[in-house]
Amino acid sequence: MRPFTFATAGCLSLAALWLTGASAQAPRPAAGVALFEGARLIAGDGGPPIDDSAFLVENARFTRVGRRGDVQAPAGAIRVDLTGKTVIPALIDAHSHIGYMKHLTSGAHNYTRENILDHMHRFAYFGVAASQAMGSDFGEMPFQLRDDILAGKYPDAARFLTAGRGLAPIAEITPDNMRQAAFPVTTPEGARASVQELVPRRVKLIKTWVDDRGGAVKKLTPELYGAIIDEAHRNALRVAVHATGLEDAKQLLRAGIDVFAHMIGDVDAELVSLFKEHPNTAVLSALGGPHRAVYAPWLNPVHPLILETVQPDQIKRLQGRFPQRNPAQLKRSTDAWDRLARGIARLSAAGVKIGIGTDGGGQQGDQFIGWTMHAELENMVMAGMPPARVLVAATRTSAEILGQDDLGTVAAGKSADFVVLDANPLDDITNTRRISRVYLRGRQVDRAKLRASF
Repeated sequence: MRPFTFATAGCLSLAALWLTGASAQAPRPAAGVALFEGARLIAGDGGPPIDDSAFLVENARFTRVGRRGDVQAPAGAIRVDLTGKTVIPALIDAHSHIGYMKHLTSGAHNYTRENILDHMHRFAYFGVAASQAMGSDFGEMPFQLRDDILAGKYPDAARFLTAGRGLAPIAEITPDNMRQAAFPVTTPEGARASVQELVPRRVKLIKTWVDDRGGAVKKLTPELYGAIIDEAHRNALRVAVHATGLEDAKQLLRAGIDVFAHMIGDVDAELVSLFKEHPNTAVLSALGGPHRAVYAPWLNPVHPLILETVQPDQIKRLQGRFPQRNPAQLKRSTDAWDRLARGIARLSAAGVKIGIGTDGGGQQGDQFIGWTMHAELENMVMAGMPPARVLVAATRTSAEILGQDDLGTVAAGKSADFVVLDANPLDDITNTRRISRVYLRGRQVDRAKLRASF
């Protein structure tokens, strides 16, 4: 095998990498085959890191994983030296609202193929392999774009996963919010019919809302969301719910809910017991909202990744919002963060399945696509979860929650989606921001080109 160093790799495909500088007499490499050697590998499976690792990528998939010297490659395969680096699986954002935010505005008027694709390029830039849009999509375009990305039409884009239109009570649906195209739910029969409309679109999740919005909305009754859950399960689909109230969460667990799209606002012993009775039910963290109100050091000074990807006036607006300075607002946000942090630590200690969803791209327009994933990792560690467990939540567990069986770990048979870091996130979780390279589907993402477009 001819050695191939990081410095000469550039941002080309594996085949193109071989062609540059190869002599006419050099053996032709096996198609799409590369051996990556020397990195500390955190595989995402919860096991200890593999120092001086080696993994083989063939035709966009991992085929062998182990230590250097134990993994052999076909004659002519490219060798990529990762000595001194750390490799993790590409991250998974299990809850976002893609396509709504653009510059300083947020709304359905921004919802275009071009804007969604821009968001997926930003996710890829930050080392995110896939992001799940939670019920705010509409029309046929998102399903077409999902399939185009999976087919390889946009190699520098993360996977766009869509739940299509969510199912909501009428009072939740207004022209100026992200539920503007949701299916209105008023009867059990109508709820079942709406689920059936999504089945041929090959979604894996159904999204619904059970929240009275502080008394402003008449939320779905157990009869209505029970019909949604039952019909989804009849069609081998899972249901994710926006529900943060403690008593609502208990009722939803009893009804067989699959995923809480947000962390529940409070946790008590009965809730923990119910989760133990329903071990397959998962919670997505989404701690960023309350925490950045009290903790946002990456805004002052502005982190380089933000400077590379966000317009100055967007940064300035967020700096004006966070951290909060009004004493009353600051106390409310601090109290909310403390409750969420205690709750997620308690659920984690009880063995509840926890993934990561950022709620990025939401209606407030104050989250930076891609960056919020890395901020969420820090939030979870600050809430009390060990870095190793947080990385599993952000990779393997989030992939499992979304039904993305070929993502989430560096293991034979999985899609070759991984991030090369300049430092070890087990030492400091913020080292996930020290991105050297990103690979999606076995191909290096052209981050320089993306950065220029941002």
